[in-house]
Amino acid sequence: MADNLPPTMREEDRSGQDEQPNGRNAASGDRNPDTPFSRPDGPSSNLASRPGSSGVAWGNPPFHRQAFAAIDLGTNNCRLLIARPQGEHFIVIDAFSRVVRLGEGLAQSGELSETAMDRALGALTVCADKLRRRNVHLARSVATEACRRASNGADFIERVRRETGIALDIISAKEEARLAVLGCHLLLEQGDGPAMIFDIGGGSTEMVLVESVCGEIPRIHDWQSVPWGVVSLTETCGPEPDDDAGRTARYLRMRELVRDSLAPFTVRAWERIEAERERGRALRLLGTSGTVTTLASVHLDLPQYDRRAVDGLIVPAETMREIAVKLAGMAPHHRRGQACIGRERSDLVVAGCAILETILDIWPADRLGVADRGIREGILRSLMAAGGAAERSRAALRQARRERS
Repeated sequence: MADNLPPTMREEDRSGQDEQPNGRNAASGDRNPDTPFSRPDGPSSNLASRPGSSGVAWGNPPFHRQAFAAIDLGTNNCRLLIARPQGEHFIVIDAFSRVVRLGEGLAQSGELSETAMDRALGALTVCADKLRRRNVHLARSVATEACRRASNGADFIERVRRETGIALDIISAKEEARLAVLGCHLLLEQGDGPAMIFDIGGGSTEMVLVESVCGEIPRIHDWQSVPWGVVSLTETCGPEPDDDAGRTARYLRMRELVRDSLAPFTVRAWERIEAERERGRALRLLGTSGTVTTLASVHLDLPQYDRRAVDGLIVPAETMREIAVKLAGMAPHHRRGQACIGRERSDLVVAGCAILETILDIWPADRLGVADRGIREGILRSLMAAGGAAERSRAALRQARRERS
């Protein structure tokens, strides 16, 4: 049986969140590209108080009515989330996601291709328009493994700034892991002690060993990032063979590459596993990625993807492993016909299955938590925490002034 954990955020308006194949989102393109949407902890050519900037204008709406935004440009997807604070959580007011395959061909060339950059720019133009129309108060936009690895990654970031006004920050793998944990840790099963949170991306996979105490944000004890995501691993291992034996050999090669890269982390993790077993405590495991949400959808036999059914789901780990093996062994045309996979994901999900199986070997938990949230939510929580602290400081200052007068 699969269990649902309670959600930690409400959804007010999710129009435009996920594009269907060949879907379109209009962008007006009337934002001044010379004024970037800036991040609160980095450089910007203009920190003036305007939608998307980190400046605070006189006459800003109350904190709970201000809109905050997060953009995550990954190796495979471009995602945007816009939300308003609500107590300790937030209400999503707009969202956008598009498969851009920015890292396509990167494993062979070492560069971002013109076609891939054009796709990403098209998606970011939509994001810029949404930031403007939603009158965003504070935004942070990040780029991950594809831009970290590409020799022309910095040039692409500057092109994005010129053409869309979005100032992307190429974050480190460590920061990527931290944001993913901050964004999804609320879905960890209850309990104290170590737990494993992982994020299978397009160009890399992050494994994060956390120490958690009920009611507190988990402390990162150890982490590892390897340059194997669904895009990079797929391209490195070449086209999928037509015959069963060839597909099996390719899948085993994927597993070997991931296992070897994670070997040092595996040794360290097993020290914690043995300690937990001596205490008689169950291992906890939480995954955030398109791979785990896709496999969870297959487990639920959904006719189409439904975030509300998947986010917070807990599935037996062996069930997820069985689904991974089954999908990896399918002929490509059979896999494309599976609900919630389709043509867009069919070639990449095999690599995701190989990575997931390897993770289940490293951290043999009985159950796997599934999170359809991560970096964007982590960014939003960081922005809102900083904004809330500033709001409380201003309120305290106003109160002190009133008391003195």
